[in-house]
Amino acid sequence: MRPKKIILCVDDNEQELSVLKFMLATNGYRVVSANNGPEAIGIFADTAVDLVLSDFAMPQMNGDQLVTRLKQIASHVPMILLGDPNKMGDHLHAADALLAKKNCSPQELLERITVMSARKRGPRKGASGRVPAGVAGRSSTKRPGAPAPRCRPAA
Repeated sequence: MRPKKIILCVDDNEQELSVLKFMLATNGYRVVSANNGPEAIGIFADTAVDLVLSDFAMPQMNGDQLVTRLKQIASHVPMILLGDPNKMGDHLHAADALLAKKNCSPQELLERITVMSARKRGPRKGASGRVPAGVAGRSSTKRPGAPAPRCRPAA
């Protein structure tokens, strides 16, 4: 049996945090939680977390400030910010995904978490490291292999 993936949920709203914890726990995740940024940093430093799910609007330290600090500790851990697109603004965020809290269904959120928390593996057996002709030099704003967003991303 595979070990459960550990998700750090951060939200200053106890009710929303409880709903997230219940949803994730009933879907096979181990959940650790924090009510604010400083508490989350302490937990993150002591626990091998597979993904961080944070609310944007929190007192003391907002979600973007928290994610920036956590990325300094472990940049490889995927991080999702949930919030109101109008409050998050249009500046560059440190999170790997921004999701509009009110427009994202629980199923869509679970799908995004599943994809983002998947362990990265090397190339498939037999796959060569060569780039097919005509592909080299192409640039794309979408990460290769990244799924199309199902939740309406925060603007």
